[in-house]
Amino acid sequence: MNPDLSRRAFLGAGLAATTMATIAACTPARPSPAAGPVNRIMPDNPLVAAAEASRPSTGATVTRPLAAGTLTAGVGGHRVATWGYNNSLNGPVIRAKAGDRLNVPLSNRLEQPTTVHWHGLALRNNMDGVQGLTQTAVAAGGSMTYDFRLPHPGTYWYHSHVEMQRERGLYGALIIEDPHEPLAYDQEWVIVLDDWLDGITGTPDEVVKELSRGMGNTGTMGGMNMGSDTASPSTGMTMDHMLMGSYSAFLGGDAGDVSYPFHLFNSRTPDRPETFSSKPGHRIRLRVINAAGDTAYRVGVPGQQVTITHSDGYPVQHQDLDAVVLGMGERADLLLTVKPGQTPVLALPEGKPGRAYGIVSTGTGSAPAAADLPRTLDGTVLDGGNLKADPSVLLAAKAPDIVHELHLTGGMAKYDWGINGRRFDMNNPLAGTFDIRQGNRVQVRFINDTTMWHPMHLHGHTFQLAGSGARKDTVIVRPRQTVTVEFEADNPGQWLTHCHNAYHAQQGMMGVFSYLA
Repeated sequence: MNPDLSRRAFLGAGLAATTMATIAACTPARPSPAAGPVNRIMPDNPLVAAAEASRPSTGATVTRPLAAGTLTAGVGGHRVATWGYNNSLNGPVIRAKAGDRLNVPLSNRLEQPTTVHWHGLALRNNMDGVQGLTQTAVAAGGSMTYDFRLPHPGTYWYHSHVEMQRERGLYGALIIEDPHEPLAYDQEWVIVLDDWLDGITGTPDEVVKELSRGMGNTGTMGGMNMGSDTASPSTGMTMDHMLMGSYSAFLGGDAGDVSYPFHLFNSRTPDRPETFSSKPGHRIRLRVINAAGDTAYRVGVPGQQVTITHSDGYPVQHQDLDAVVLGMGERADLLLTVKPGQTPVLALPEGKPGRAYGIVSTGTGSAPAAADLPRTLDGTVLDGGNLKADPSVLLAAKAPDIVHELHLTGGMAKYDWGINGRRFDMNNPLAGTFDIRQGNRVQVRFINDTTMWHPMHLHGHTFQLAGSGARKDTVIVRPRQTVTVEFEADNPGQWLTHCHNAYHAQQGMMGVFSYLA
């Protein structure tokens, strides 16, 4: 029996197909590769600087230095040697206003090169932080200043884009405030979620080494959770790092590849949850960021609905729900009305064991123990692909000028993830590009040919899901399904697109949208 098919097969009816509608009669065919020499708009092209100069500006500059280095941190009762920004496991929250200029001097105190990627931002191409594509990585002991305008308000984040460095703690929240904020709330709580193993069961590089051998070389097909519970974490079987039998019907089957000893809520484990002080009746804006490498989180408040207002920084039509599922790289803004006592904000790793949570306290009652918290969040449960864009951010109706089909390929048998059957080579990033031109309306069809879900992310742009769906930069693509998105090619340069599962990206599920002159 093929172990990949055995592990990745659907274990029930799953979800209804989420294939997005395309524009039929007027949709052009997928273009053929350009013949002869190609003139690409590279990061140092004057057109990149011109696009930056056209962005709104308040005239203000916000300077926030970052230092990437080693540190020792407490995680679940363990002292771990890991990495982080500014000697912190959870990097500093950077705040600015839309239209401000952000100036970030980066000092690299690591013993290897690094970069900073500004996830979700439509920024100038030479500040995007992709080594070998938009910049040369900052050498050990070196420095670089990231300097760019912030055109759109919202909840974003920053992280290293060099190999597995993000998995060792090199990330933090970036909050761009709206000078004309229409949302009414009393307080704000920034929440960063992460799955953690560094210094506990091994290192992310050791995980890559194990996974890269493929399941076909493990000598076992592992455990298989045959239950039908769509949210309960499966016990599964583990090897050193590989998680066997994780299952989520919500995600369409297998929930993930990696076993994690801890799940973090603002760098804290459930034995010492973060407490946020509030008052009864206050409305808290929860800005939730999934910084994990291999885990989706189901986020909600037991016994109480929240209102989702934004997805990936952009406003959506408000909807009350019991939980939202965030894939790696996704963000959601939620409104919570505070009740008296101790209210847990719960993040359950989708289809995996464990939990992460924090407490909203009004100063009365006792905080619940982790063991007393529910193991499921049921009811109205959505992800960003189910949401509708607020009318204020809808793209104008327009037939696409160009269509690109991105088949998501590969599997666990050889751990050979790719796009259109090709594993990305960072040493040759412009091989197999998806070519576009400035001013194009670009339609992208993410076609998942694998038996694993993938959170697909696009750098430098925000796309809209077909059918007036949410404006996003990262979207869940379930097994054997297709998600269609469109974006305006209004930010010239060379832009990465990839699965935001850190291990899938590392093993080749990446590509480049390349602007041609």
